[in-house]
Amino acid sequence: MSFLPLSDVEINHETEPFWAALHEERLMLPRCNSCNCVVWYPRAMCPECHSTALTWHQMSGNATVYSYSIVAKGNGRWKDSGPYVVAYVQLDEGPRLLTNIVNIDPTQVTIDMRVSAVYDTDQGGRVLLRFAPTFC
Repeated sequence: MSFLPLSDVEINHETEPFWAALHEERLMLPRCNSCNCVVWYPRAMCPECHSTALTWHQMSGNATVYSYSIVAKGNGRWKDSGPYVVAYVQLDEGPRLLTNIVNIDPTQVTIDMRVSAVYDTDQGGRVLLRFAPTFC
């Protein structure tokens, strides 16, 4: 896949459905039953109206590059991975996520580029959500 390291994540009762869905190659996020806001980063309370009435929904996985940066040389476990792209993508359902754009030469990434979710799994079974170009 991308040959980028996977970050360590802390899974708790609020985020467990998100991480479990990634293992099934599905993108699930909570949606507020009161104001219809799709909540990112998964949590127990809507950041818009503060309701705790949230229900998990499957997202399309389709997004647009909102902003990005090309990292020439990273640190730590990322030091041998450059160049790579760190980006904010805006899901079709609304939220903006910080992620990596993979499976493309970093110099070819553009603002407003259409991307889709990809599920990057390491040898230990950890899965991380990343995005790759959607070529139509």
